[in-house]
Amino acid sequence: MYEAFGIPDDPHLCSCEHCTRLSGSPAMAWVGFHKDALKWTGPAGAPTYFSTWPTLHRGSCQRCRTQLTSVADGSDTIMVTIFSLTRSAELAPVGHSYREAAAPWMTITLAPDPQRRT
Repeated sequence: MYEAFGIPDDPHLCSCEHCTRLSGSPAMAWVGFHKDALKWTGPAGAPTYFSTWPTLHRGSCQRCRTQLTSVADGSDTIMVTIFSLTRSAELAPVGHSYREAAAPWMTITLAPDPQRRT
């Protein structure tokens, strides 16, 4: 379990080979927070990390092994799976990484990007 503070950044879907295989679904939904804005709580503590790319590390719950985080070397941002958050319905994805690799039957409707509004 964890608590996230601050403004969420870059809610998006990812259909890369790693996300689809780790999740068993056509995409994972991610949102970023500053590393200092995450506080690990509960008996499981901080996640256990493993690498899926040379510079990208995934974190899973020590108890149930649920995929929770993704963090790149040198980044101040940690990505968390949107649906691991209590108020996940409020975070609609505005982007889709590896969209070309998504299942051909998958139809995506992204939320408007708040940074591109005029």
